[in-house]
Amino acid sequence: MQHRRPRLSKKAKVLGAAAVALTAVAGVTVAQAGESSEKCTADDTVTLGTYYVNNNQWGRDKATGSQCVWDNSRSGSTISWGTSFSWANSGKGTDADVKTFASTVLGWHWGWKVDRATTGLPIRVGDRKPVRTGWEFALSSNPGTLDVSYDLWLHSKNTADWADRPTDEIMIWLDRQGGAGPLGTKYGSVSLDGAMWDIYRGNIGWNVYSFVRRTNTGKASLNIDDFTQALVRRKLLSNDKYLSGIESGTEVFKGSGRLDTKAYSVDIG
Repeated sequence: MQHRRPRLSKKAKVLGAAAVALTAVAGVTVAQAGESSEKCTADDTVTLGTYYVNNNQWGRDKATGSQCVWDNSRSGSTISWGTSFSWANSGKGTDADVKTFASTVLGWHWGWKVDRATTGLPIRVGDRKPVRTGWEFALSSNPGTLDVSYDLWLHSKNTADWADRPTDEIMIWLDRQGGAGPLGTKYGSVSLDGAMWDIYRGNIGWNVYSFVRRTNTGKASLNIDDFTQALVRRKLLSNDKYLSGIESGTEVFKGSGRLDTKAYSVDIG
């Protein structure tokens, strides 16, 4: 599950359904008690229909602290979930290192065998299928250094298994706090789905493209096809690639807080 990478050092208001309990952890505080199906062990998961919530702590070897995830509800393709976290740098960690990515997962993921019959993925980029997604969320105040983003995984084949490395990764940043910034260098900008986005380009053994929203938002309605085609038009992505996995969550560099997702959905086709 140790699949992601450190970021560069350059690098909203819905109440949760349950109460917050504060506990001291490594000199900082972490919230959470009482939510349904709460999981606090690294890589624990909570299944919600075709999605699962993953307590991804891939960079915790560079941090001290803790993190929990929980589910609230599911209705059709719409789910509600949350995470609390408290992370500080350990001896090996720096402010440039992403420590965790508590997230929902649909489709392919590192270390996870996907039931393709239920997720609707993968899909070929050039087939131009709409992939409509909505996300309404809230961050606690002063949560530290983090981003709230989608993370899309692409492969050159439609049979990618858990061990297959991606060829491309696309991130869509909706919110960033504490000076968080994306991997790579700025390539350009684009207007998509009612907002302006700066595009960053990098490589860590596969291509990484980040769309960073110029103004933070806690509510978005997007068509993923708009973003993949923006890269196709710039000859950065091939129509022959397959969108294999869609994740959404918060990358935490350091800090304490929580992310509450009121409603999240992905509808394909």
